[in-house]
Amino acid sequence: MNPLPADPTVLHPMPGQPRVVQLQPLVTSPLIEVGAYSYYDDPDDATAFETRNVLYHYGPEKLVIGRFCALGTGVRFIMNGANHRMDGPSTFPFPTMGGSWADHFDLLTGLPGRGDTVVGHDVWFGYRVTVMPGVRIGNGAIIAAGSVVTSDVPDYGIVGGNPGKLLRTRYDDADIARLLAVAWWDWPAEHITAHIRTIMSGTVDDLEAAAPQPG
Repeated sequence: MNPLPADPTVLHPMPGQPRVVQLQPLVTSPLIEVGAYSYYDDPDDATAFETRNVLYHYGPEKLVIGRFCALGTGVRFIMNGANHRMDGPSTFPFPTMGGSWADHFDLLTGLPGRGDTVVGHDVWFGYRVTVMPGVRIGNGAIIAAGSVVTSDVPDYGIVGGNPGKLLRTRYDDADIARLLAVAWWDWPAEHITAHIRTIMSGTVDDLEAAAPQPG
C-alpha cells in the first residue's frame, strides 16, 4: 500500500483519464480561488474550466471553491457580469456593442450585484448544475444533477430542482455541528491518508475519534 497522500499539484490525477482535472493547479485567474484536491470531470475539455464553466466573469466578484469538492460535467457558475438593466423598456446592453453606443456605458455601471460566489468544502455537484451569482453553498452539501441553485445552501444540505430547493439535510443539526467542529478537510494530508475509510464510511463518532489530538 502506498503510504503517501495524493498530490494536489498534479493536473490529471487519474492516469489515462484526461477528462479529470484538479482545479487548484489549473486556474490562473486571480478572481478564482480553489482549495486542494477539488476536481472537475468533463470529456470535452476539462482544462477549459475557467472559460467554459465560469461565465460572465468580468469582475470584481470572486468565485471561491473549498477543498475536496467534486464537480460533475457541465457545472456552470454564472457570475455577476451577466446582469442587465431591468428598469427600462429594454434589457438589451446596447453600450457593449461598441460604436457611438459605447458613449452610454454609464447605463451599465452600478448594476446590482450579489457579491462573491462561495462554495464550502466537500461539496458534490451533479451533472449540469448551474449556480447563480452570489450564492453560498455550505460544507458537505450535495447538489443534484440539473439543479439551478438560486439561493444559499446550508451545510450538509441536499438541493435539487429548478429553482433548487432544499430536499433534506444529510445529518441532524447536532451532528452537523459536530462535523463542522471536526472539519476533516483541514486535517494534514498524512492524517487524512491514515483515516480514508473513516472519512468515507464511518460514523460521526468514528470521525471525532480519528481527529488529530492537540499538541
